[in-house]
Amino acid sequence: MSASGPLAGRTIVVTRPVAQAGALAEAIVAAGGQPLIFPLLEISPAADPQPLREAVARLADYGLAIFISPNAVDHALPSILAHGPWPAALIPAAVGQGTVKALLAHGIAGCLAPRRQFDSEALLALPELAAEHITGRRVAIFRGDGGRELLAETLRARGAEVDCITCYRRRGPSVSPAPLLNAWRAGRLDALTVSSSEGLRYLVDCLDAEGRRFLQTTPLFVPHARIVESARALGLNNIILTEAADSGIMAGLGAYNWAA
Repeated sequence: MSASGPLAGRTIVVTRPVAQAGALAEAIVAAGGQPLIFPLLEISPAADPQPLREAVARLADYGLAIFISPNAVDHALPSILAHGPWPAALIPAAVGQGTVKALLAHGIAGCLAPRRQFDSEALLALPELAAEHITGRRVAIFRGDGGRELLAETLRARGAEVDCITCYRRRGPSVSPAPLLNAWRAGRLDALTVSSSEGLRYLVDCLDAEGRRFLQTTPLFVPHARIVESARALGLNNIILTEAADSGIMAGLGAYNWAA
């Protein structure tokens, strides 16, 4: 661990799924900190692959393909590109910049995406998704199991024909919370970063009374107001709202007054 930097001597828990944890962990190391990777969501292929197969077979019929997350890209794009090249007339769209980067990694450019706030509301606010542009168009939404229905419902209300394709599933952690508890007991767990309300609920559920007491007093850095609301509903109060994405989380960690 580096001896200097804004996070020198600090252990920061990274709770992103394994495939998305690396960049934030590396940024923490670069800032002098020690990442403790403890994924709160486990990602696996959809239980039923048939909806994805069917969507891939008729992909050219869609005018817009929305990817909810990098996981959606990772679990849909290999099947799509194995079937043939990306249709020239099909516009890709993404909720966040991490998903934009995941699409670019597969050679898919020209993606519609919000520039600041990264959620369904921000995507729906783009002029390209206004009713006058979306009415009568077919839209494919590649996503995980469950989740919010706001995006699909709003686009349907604006006149689009929307198909939601589940291409991956999310589960709570199957590992023991012992690494967290051991770090807390040793006085070397300084903060947690949480980027999912669902993951936060899994965290609270997997902790015993002792773990929840530790969690109550540990700074929780979250990149969206909706996660703040979830945290408060779970009885947590030591919450720091950051800007979006890894860069926003790192800025929040770097600006925090650790001596307070």
